[in-house]
Amino acid sequence: MTELLFRDDPYLFETGGVVRAVSPDGGVRLDRAIFYPAGGGQPGDVGALTWEGGEMQVIDARKGEAPDDIVLIGPEGAPRPPVGATVRQALDTSVRLAHMRMHTALHLLSVAIPLPVTGGQIGAQKGRLDFDMPEAPGDKDAIEAAVNAMIAANHPVSEEWITDAELDANPGLVKTMTVQPPRGSGRVRLVRIGAGEATIDLQPCGGTHVRATGEIGRVRIGKIEKKGKMNRRVSLHLD
Repeated sequence: MTELLFRDDPYLFETGGVVRAVSPDGGVRLDRAIFYPAGGGQPGDVGALTWEGGEMQVIDARKGEAPDDIVLIGPEGAPRPPVGATVRQALDTSVRLAHMRMHTALHLLSVAIPLPVTGGQIGAQKGRLDFDMPEAPGDKDAIEAAVNAMIAANHPVSEEWITDAELDANPGLVKTMTVQPPRGSGRVRLVRIGAGEATIDLQPCGGTHVRATGEIGRVRIGKIEKKGKMNRRVSLHLD
């Protein structure tokens, strides 16, 4: 399995690693990875691997067959590092940071619109959440102001872990109706925004986030679109 360095430190943008496998289709597996694999609406990280005598651009990172198995994808026909080679892995930091900012901002959007979430997608400049929302909200500007107020308050963002059983006993922590929290290891990661009695959001999440909401910067609400009888899609943009 791969040691998930991005989970412990999402600001670790460059480090070493050892190639433990290269699959027949060219996917590279390392013993440790800073690359976040696509999942939960968040795209996989991009960047590069370098080793003595070679370099491979990482155009995607994906989950393998096991929960802690990460496969790094390079361009077709590009050289791959040999098994056992020591490599230097480096992220495209602008993309990672944008995803972190957007992911945390979408958590805040779910606070400003306290309705069940039916889907979502994270992008570097634009993201969206789908809500179980029969009628469009009456005041889009008020939602935008609420999200920006939470950003300006610079709430701390932290993580903690609970067991699968504890999550089952607290189903209200899960806001998403279609995407289930990442399981498989017997414990589930929670992302908390705020602290103690000042907590404004706490929900299961396996993605990368900023340390404090102030790092997000101002956002604006884009289109609110009808996507079915009971569904509304709310777009969010980083300014």
